Amino acid sequence: MGFWPRLLLLLFIFIPASKATETGVLQVYVRDGCPHCAEAKKYLPRIAAQRPHLKIVYRSLDQDSGARGELISLSQRHGIWPPGVPTFAMHDKVLVGFNDAETSGPVLLAFIDDAVSANQAVRAGWLGDISVERLGLPLFTLALGLLDGFNPCAMWVLLFLLSLLIRLQNRQRMALVAGTFVLVSGAVYYAFMAAWLNVFLLMGMSNPVRWTLAGLAVVIGAVNVKDYFAFKQGVSFSIPEAAKPGLYARMRQLLQTEALAASLISVTVLAVLVNFIELLCTAGLPAIYTAVLSQQGLSMPQYYAYLLLYIAGYIADDSLMVAIAVATLGSRKLTEQSGRWLKLLSGTVMLGLAAAMLLRPDWLM
Repeated sequence: MGFWPRLLLLLFIFIPASKATETGVLQVYVRDGCPHCAEAKKYLPRIAAQRPHLKIVYRSLDQDSGARGELISLSQRHGIWPPGVPTFAMHDKVLVGFNDAETSGPVLLAFIDDAVSANQAVRAGWLGDISVERLGLPLFTLALGLLDGFNPCAMWVLLFLLSLLIRLQNRQRMALVAGTFVLVSGAVYYAFMAAWLNVFLLMGMSNPVRWTLAGLAVVIGAVNVKDYFAFKQGVSFSIPEAAKPGLYARMRQLLQTEALAASLISVTVLAVLVNFIELLCTAGLPAIYTAVLSQQGLSMPQYYAYLLLYIAGYIADDSLMVAIAVATLGSRKLTEQSGRWLKLLSGTVMLGLAAAMLLRPDWLM
């Protein structure tokens, strides 16, 4: 698949929706015998009728084994101690307490509307607004994962590997070796992102954390945009030239290894090594995405499921390139011009993210 078809596919995914849809999950932490919880439960159906796209999830401290730990974690992150019930949580915003419909009802409704209006959005330059509110969290996740997959560092290694494997003229072996490289790369990337996620779940989204993320996005974005105009001149986030001879040698060794099992082991080591070498190339979007994801108030299994969805988008482009190469027994190298355009696209999005985090953090947090 050529560079411009991939770019057109990306632009199609990021076309802004014509109308935002109100979405969100309100988690309500309650316990048996709590009169204020009972009052809240009587009032919440009225909100559900007014906000049909709002999902209300009750978390009983008496019946849900994980609810107590989550409530303690939420309360600690937001400086609320001791924890109280009912506690309302939405997009990592927290409201504690409920008296009755007349006094507390308008406060709760304003809290929900504020959380929805502050729902995550990413300004992506000419690509429009990328937002959870517009796209829904699943499509938002896939869109950013696909954008992250358009990475010159990872593409260069895969395309060079495919160009070597084609010489074998063996579709089955080519699919197994290249497919293993893609899957292992995705697994290593998943581990990186899980680490990022747990850091943000632990720290929360304070102003210093937000400023640090914005600074990271500015640096990565500026360097990538610079590479469009002055490719690899000065500071550049790419695979170091000193590391390439070793990578070349490992990839050529795959051709000389007759045993399939040995080839798969070698390509697994190669994938892990490449992901560590190119870490600076790919650190920006995973950090931003996991910071946004940590604000969604999900359960841990849901967090990790969304990371898997992100990885599915991340490896989709590579998987397609492998499938085409296997089917046609042909491959193309990543040209310098294509690499420049990919750098410009990535840099523009990263600078947009930085601007949002510094000037309009409500779009993200």
